Amino acid sequence: MTGGGRRVRAMMAVTAAVGVTLTLGGCGRTVEGSAQPTGAAEASTVNTDFDKLLRECDVVTQDQIAKVVDETSMVQPSFYGAVCMWDLEGGATGSGMVSLNWYEIGSLNNERTNNDKLGYTTTTITVQGRSALETRRPGDPDSCGVSASAADTGIIGWWVNYRAGSAHPDPCGAAKKLVELTLNLAR
Repeated sequence: MTGGGRRVRAMMAVTAAVGVTLTLGGCGRTVEGSAQPTGAAEASTVNTDFDKLLRECDVVTQDQIAKVVDETSMVQPSFYGAVCMWDLEGGATGSGMVSLNWYEIGSLNNERTNNDKLGYTTTTITVQGRSALETRRPGDPDSCGVSASAADTGIIGWWVNYRAGSAHPDPCGAAKKLVELTLNLAR
């Protein structure tokens, strides 16, 4: 073997020895406590028993929704899942839709960031003494959403979408009133 080959082999042996020493040194240490899955600290406030699954959709009754959006409308549930939706039928406003979202992990900052990405106009308002967001889509005076921090954790939001061009009350006022009702009932 030549002198250069011996030096390369010696360097490889030294590099391997250093690698083994560092690996064993890092693994040979005891850490106090118990192992937790990634994100466990944030998840500790989330109800993972799912014992309240879909109860969010009942936090405000259909009669209350109808009274807020248009007393003459019929309110029919159309979808219950991650978001609860109701169709508005008849009445002075014609057809439309109301939706509720209730995210156990969420914040007003996240909502504002997402609204900005979508090009929506977001205004900070107050609902029952809490900071909230009023959201409008550009060029759409017939719909509005209001989001606020939930009574315990996360965020709630209501969207009211009236039929385009129909005679209807202020969609932002209706969305805000639905948030107020939700916060009152969620306490």
